[in-house]
Amino acid sequence: MPSATLEKIILPSLVAAPLERSWTEAEAFAYCSRLTRSHYENFPVGSALVPKALQPAVHSLYAFMRTADDFSDENRKSGDEAERMAWLNTWEAMLDDCQRGEARHPIFIALRATLQRHDLPAQWLHDLLHAFKMDVTVRRYATAEDLLTYCRYSANPVGRLILTLFGYRDEELYWLSDAICTGLQLANHWQDISVDLDKDRIYLPQESQRRFDMREEDLFSRVATPAFRQLLAFEVLRAREFFTRGRELPERVQGRLKWELRLTWRGGLRILDKIEEADYDVFKQRPVVTKADWLGIAFSSLF
Repeated sequence: MPSATLEKIILPSLVAAPLERSWTEAEAFAYCSRLTRSHYENFPVGSALVPKALQPAVHSLYAFMRTADDFSDENRKSGDEAERMAWLNTWEAMLDDCQRGEARHPIFIALRATLQRHDLPAQWLHDLLHAFKMDVTVRRYATAEDLLTYCRYSANPVGRLILTLFGYRDEELYWLSDAICTGLQLANHWQDISVDLDKDRIYLPQESQRRFDMREEDLFSRVATPAFRQLLAFEVLRAREFFTRGRELPERVQGRLKWELRLTWRGGLRILDKIEEADYDVFKQRPVVTKADWLGIAFSSLF
């Protein structure tokens, strides 16, 4: 869908309104920074550990992802599945235009400069959009491999983008980053099982459910039965294995990124710890990493 057809699509105001004026590159980066600072996410988009010189680039990437994520969100007050998919298709068409040097929206004006200055592969952004489209259409995962494929599109590109921004272009480091990002994505899925059920979305692989004799209706009963606890313990262990695979990454990089990655790695493991401490009952209360937890993580990361 070429972006020239934007006028024919009912787009959210955060996309349509900025197209009504022209933007300088500096204004476009400022727009992305404002959007970034108005949100909080688990990825290192606003951390003081990100060097000031890299923050505009990180903000432009985040603004791109945040907006696409909003399009895919089924909790929006408006927009059915077909409309949300149309928004994502239009966003991808705007990314194609950006790659051709025809950006009009401030996010893509900033993104074009980021891609060029840091020589970032645009394919990773297309991969993220593929994941957001899966969010619209896929609500069940038959196998663990299917779920890991989703993680490959939804989480791994973020780590690769951050590594490359910091000047690392080593395939082994990318592999270690993929492991941590996949572990983080799995940890967030198991943390949010109850939240996702509200959206009729189940990330627990159906093959794992059968292994522990769990039926889908049992999940919707939101009772942490012995079978459910065994199932979640199995999946938590799977997530831990990915964190173990990526353990070397923070020690393979330098400077602020080392501390950022240590915090990220330990924070993901702390989510899994919280799930275990709750005896896998994620229905009674959502496991969260508290401020006190983060202080402990920061202290242990320093030493």
